[in-house]
Amino acid sequence: MSEAKDPEEFYRKLKSQLLDTTSWPAIYLFKFIVPTDPEKIKGIELIFDNLGAVINTKQSKKGNYTSVSVNVRMQDPDEVIEKYKEVGQKIDGVISL
Repeated sequence: MSEAKDPEEFYRKLKSQLLDTTSWPAIYLFKFIVPTDPEKIKGIELIFDNLGAVINTKQSKKGNYTSVSVNVRMQDPDEVIEKYKEVGQKIDGVISL
């Protein structure tokens, strides 16, 4: 999920799609790409700490980037969007998919 020129419009569309396609609460899969840096990966893990999240990481072939997948139960689309925003604000260089 890369942010468009107007992030708020992007999040409005995302919320609408999530409401249309998912029964809430639901297990949601977040996917992030970060430069391989243990501090950045730990930062993402801390954002989802105490939520019962299952977090998996996988380094790219050259080891420059790490994919972080987070499976976690979310109550509604607003909670999903808040997590995306929190990761974007706290983790430099993150790409949200």
